[in-house]
Amino acid sequence: MTLLTAPSAHNVSEREARQVAEAAREQDWRKPSFAKELFLGRFRLDLIHPHPQPAPGDVQRGEEFLAKLQDFCETKIDSALIEREAQIPDEVINGLKELGALGMKIDTKYGGLGLTQVYYNKALALVGSANAAIGALLSAHQSIGVPQPLKMFGTPEQKEAFLPRCARTDISAFLLTEPDVGSDPARLATSAVPTEDGSAYVLDGVKLWTTNGVVADLLVVMARVPKSEGHRGGITAFVVEAASEGVTVEHRNAFMGLRGLENGVTRFHRVTVPAGNRIGPEGAGLKIALTTLNTGRLSLPAMCVGAGKWCLKIAREWSLEREQWGKSIAKHEAVGSKISFIAATTFALEAIVDLSSQMADEDRNDIRIEAALAKLYGSEMGCLMADELVQIRGGRGFETAASLAARGERAVPAEQVLRDLRINRIFEGSTEIMHLLIAREAVDAHLSVAGDLIDPDKTLGHKAKAGAKAGGFYARWLPKLVAGPGQLPTSYPEFHPDGYPDLAVHLRYTERSARKLARSTFLAMARWQGRMETKQGFLGRIVDIGAELFAISATCVRAEMLRSQGEEGRAAYQLADAFCRQSRLRVEELFTRLWSNTDDLDRKVVDGVLGGAYTWLESGIVDPSGDGAWIGDATPGPARTDNVHRPIR
Repeated sequence: MTLLTAPSAHNVSEREARQVAEAAREQDWRKPSFAKELFLGRFRLDLIHPHPQPAPGDVQRGEEFLAKLQDFCETKIDSALIEREAQIPDEVINGLKELGALGMKIDTKYGGLGLTQVYYNKALALVGSANAAIGALLSAHQSIGVPQPLKMFGTPEQKEAFLPRCARTDISAFLLTEPDVGSDPARLATSAVPTEDGSAYVLDGVKLWTTNGVVADLLVVMARVPKSEGHRGGITAFVVEAASEGVTVEHRNAFMGLRGLENGVTRFHRVTVPAGNRIGPEGAGLKIALTTLNTGRLSLPAMCVGAGKWCLKIAREWSLEREQWGKSIAKHEAVGSKISFIAATTFALEAIVDLSSQMADEDRNDIRIEAALAKLYGSEMGCLMADELVQIRGGRGFETAASLAARGERAVPAEQVLRDLRINRIFEGSTEIMHLLIAREAVDAHLSVAGDLIDPDKTLGHKAKAGAKAGGFYARWLPKLVAGPGQLPTSYPEFHPDGYPDLAVHLRYTERSARKLARSTFLAMARWQGRMETKQGFLGRIVDIGAELFAISATCVRAEMLRSQGEEGRAAYQLADAFCRQSRLRVEELFTRLWSNTDDLDRKVVDGVLGGAYTWLESGIVDPSGDGAWIGDATPGPARTDNVHRPIR
């Protein structure tokens, strides 16, 4: 086979990187979005209330599987063994295969279980509570691995070829990150060079942090195709057989948490991939990845819900047992406030995940922002809840489960849960990247009408047209931010039934705050214009306010649903009321910090740190990290180590 020329290592400017990211975005809003409207100052409660409900058949199928999975988790999973040996036993993975857990989201016609997003997430919460590494394995396989992109973008032939395997026998992985490429895919170096006859591509490159890569049978690989005659080129997605000649897992990575995670470094050296294994057209790889993540991101906060439920259970049981100064530690306000936070936040996270998941199943709304907010909020709050549990447990929270058991106490793995949850603030888009991604979507309406005004490359003619367009938009939009239902004491009466806490007051607050949030965003754009994208501290706070307002909304809607169904309605209202009051305190602080903060001073300090002005502050220590490379060598070429790939059979 004759090959076309391979692309060189990709060095790009900041502008080029932004252009690549922008091109990968979904540009259109064909369906309504509650969160998008929220950031525009429009509180569209009608988009989420009444709470959408699953079909009876979906409920029955989901509950039947959850019962089987519960029994499996209680009888077959030894989390302490996985933690001790840093590996999920083959028999556990094979047991999950036999149960059908690999095919939870795959259609029944391909041998899967065909569960809804709601029940898929409930299953992940359940299995993740047994062991987080197993939850990560199943999530990476189905949420971002081969099944989801093929479901959305695959050809009928690809679905027939790969989905039955993924449903029952084959584990899949998603490979995007490289040693020197994280959230900046414009610099992707792994190449996929077409053969001259167009029948195949030849892959070369190195991928880092390949979750499931150590045990995977099938890989989704993102690689750069060079532009040439007959090839539009660009970052492209491929299904690759892990057993292909030239694929080597060079290293199994080890982490502070998720010790059973089968995550590695994978090298491709002249790996031939049939053209029929390309997912979508050339250049569509990033769009496929981002679209896949629109719902795929819900799996992570689902597991945070499971962790929150476990934290609440342990906090309750421990507080009933442990006394200080003559009464339960929970009766002391300093500890009790932590337990209240865990209980209220767990309720809120479940409300967010269930609402977003049901909206994904119904496909009536565009949930790209809701899913991103769920991931952002769930990962941050999950870590906080686990940290509070460690504090409640005191010294026992810092002690390992194995040590507790060895001296005759219950083996509560609080410190392990904290370690396991910490990666969620980095997985599938770090908190900092999520802030920027969500902020971009939140200001999309503004950029669509006024973007040319602040684009330095646009001509005066373009700016004049944009000015006229923006003038019309803002003339209609700004007056609507002055007043709304949030100022009427009779609004949302169904959320204040007799004898229940008043949740309507929180929805009125949310409506007022949404308008305030939109006004703040507009003022910032007017103030900073083209420099707005550099104000990452401000944008992060805007997004965090939106996340809290979404959480308040989802929490109130869930509480009212439970009340209307006669299921723990009064307790749900009380939890919702507690969460909303806690959340509102955080919102008020964030609003204050929009304009009163240390962002400018922080930038000066950073310049001083990078310029060496404070190196004297680093004296008096030793650095045990040594002199190794900061970033590993990813030069294409043959394998440099033995293959540690471990397929499960």
